[in-house]
Amino acid sequence: MDLHVLGWNRYFQQYWETHARSGLAPARVVEEQKEAYRVVGETGELAAEATGRLRHGASDRSAFPAVGDWVAMAPILSEGKALIHEVLPRRTKISRKIAGGRTAEQILVTNVDVAFIVMSLNADFNPRRLERYVAAIWESGAQPVVLLSKADLCADRRNAANEIADVAPAVNTHILSAVTGEGLDALAAYLEPGNTVVLLGSSGVGKSTIINRLLRSETQKTLAIRSSDDRGRHSTTYRRLFLLPAGGVLIDTPGMREFQLWDADTGLDDTFDEIGMLSVNCRFRDCQHNTEPGCAVLEASANGSLDPDRLANYRKLKRELQFLERKRDPTAQAELRKRWKQIHKAQKQIYKSKA
Repeated sequence: MDLHVLGWNRYFQQYWETHARSGLAPARVVEEQKEAYRVVGETGELAAEATGRLRHGASDRSAFPAVGDWVAMAPILSEGKALIHEVLPRRTKISRKIAGGRTAEQILVTNVDVAFIVMSLNADFNPRRLERYVAAIWESGAQPVVLLSKADLCADRRNAANEIADVAPAVNTHILSAVTGEGLDALAAYLEPGNTVVLLGSSGVGKSTIINRLLRSETQKTLAIRSSDDRGRHSTTYRRLFLLPAGGVLIDTPGMREFQLWDADTGLDDTFDEIGMLSVNCRFRDCQHNTEPGCAVLEASANGSLDPDRLANYRKLKRELQFLERKRDPTAQAELRKRWKQIHKAQKQIYKSKA
């Protein structure tokens, strides 16, 4: 197997030349299932597991191998397996906050060049959720691309595309149908040899069907959506990397019903760049665009030049990131508690003065 077909490039080669150790070989993680991995290198595909040293040295789960990672592994060909000794530095990384109440990072995929955000043109259509995905992908360093799937089920597809252009003006959007094949040819520009592309989106949007069309085989299992509410069912249950017949690497991922941001301040600014441009004209340099006088963003929202729903979602995502930051930073959390104590104390004094 030629490593360059898998996405190996100068970035990883330079690190390898500096840090390579005797007996180890580079390989790419193509599958992960509960800390059991499959890797592909020059010796082919092998089952793999992390060494005890890598496990014990990991500060948290984000230090473990993820699909898309390049690793230094020791092949044991007689047993058809390998030991992963090290994860090479990641060029890009798409993460989200882990589902549930815990504050922890879940790495979805790494070292991808392009992220296809798949959103179907039926009940799944949700521009506000799309803004979350775009922010996370811009933060990762990858290029976001929107795929509006199931065009055969939508009568007013052009209006939907225009709505997406308003919320993601710097992102390419493609309308397609994996059933009829419409629009699939346009994806070839992103699937060049050496490029890695991931498909992200909710359950039932057609990611596995798109994968099968691009692979020209029924590789991924597909399920029909529920007719009662158009909700999807999980046909993909784990992440898997595939090699495309015409070159390029494609990663399929399970559908996500929840996508909370993780460390995406820069990505949020890139996604809502018109708000950043407007804020230059705000009266206060640290304007939060809530109730401050002389706020150019609020003025634009009031006169209709900025979509009020878009501003509301920007505030929501900003609060979400600020809350995460406080949870992750004990000092910031202590400062917040101190500030709220002062607010409550002042409120009590006001109540006493009125009594």
